[in-house]
Amino acid sequence: MSVPAALTRFLTAVEARDADAAGSCFADGAPYANVPHPPVVGPAGVRDLLAPILARSSQVRWEIVTAAYAPERCFLERVDRFVIDGREYAVACTAVVELDPTADRITAFRDYVDLGEWRARLAEAFSS
Repeated sequence: MSVPAALTRFLTAVEARDADAAGSCFADGAPYANVPHPPVVGPAGVRDLLAPILARSSQVRWEIVTAAYAPERCFLERVDRFVIDGREYAVACTAVVELDPTADRITAFRDYVDLGEWRARLAEAFSS
């Protein structure tokens, strides 16, 4: 099975550091949760969540390690890489993505990451 178009557009937008385009891949009312944080909702919520880290980064790459696709759901094991001030910050991440194939939009996105590890790695970048 091929990668769903909405997911491809989302990953392309993230790597282009385009928070508006990333948000537009989501259906109205679709939650995006960086577990254990409460989810943001809809295109504007996704845009606002991603904008600070995308703007701070000079390069972003979400490397897919393992993926499984069904018509309405994807499982992604990733390494998210952000280059900030010339230094790469990477963190392992797992996501479950729900899709509406008829509307070609993401209807739910749940990211699971060790937030303690992520915060510790990025503390230096965001303190400057």
